[in-house]
Amino acid sequence: MSVKVGLISDIHATPEPLREALAIFTAEGVETVLCAGDIAGYGTALESTVALLVEAGCRTILGNHDLWWLADADPGAAGPAEAYLRRLPLADELIIAGKTILAVHGSPPASLMRGIRLLDEDGGIDAAARDFWCTALGSVGAEVLVVGHTHQVFAERLGNPLVVNPGSTRFNHTCAILSLPEMEVTFYPLGGQDPEYVWNWGMEFGR
Repeated sequence: MSVKVGLISDIHATPEPLREALAIFTAEGVETVLCAGDIAGYGTALESTVALLVEAGCRTILGNHDLWWLADADPGAAGPAEAYLRRLPLADELIIAGKTILAVHGSPPASLMRGIRLLDEDGGIDAAARDFWCTALGSVGAEVLVVGHTHQVFAERLGNPLVVNPGSTRFNHTCAILSLPEMEVTFYPLGGQDPEYVWNWGMEFGR
């Protein structure tokens, strides 16, 4: 029997597209939701964003924006969002339907800034980047690697793992559902907008 896993990332304190993604997951019978980090940053509705994640029982990891937000937070004014972010791990690993899933924000083992930038400016696969990451990820033991950070949308086998970036719910207008054990990925548009497979090409995320 197929098991569905909902994938989101880079929510950036913007609850509406997150709420829509969670509704899609519920309608599609998703059993587990994973978020690849960056709950904070850019947007201003962090508390309500965190409340949605908590209500959904989402498994979430830290992103670079989350660490930056915590570094600037007033220790004397701690609230639910700060408490939530401080509990998050840098990586998460779980087994579903006999497949090991590893979630990191940037790239393994737990980088927040060394993102997997796989697509060119037009949204096609960059052959040189693909070759680089096939080699770099060759030792990853998980069958599925879930990442965020680069605001790119793709599902591509790189070395051993199937690497999935569901894109930013805010900027790419996307979320994804992973079906296991089939290893099939379906992307869903959010906000009535066409997916932006590559957002902010000029931003330097690094390899």
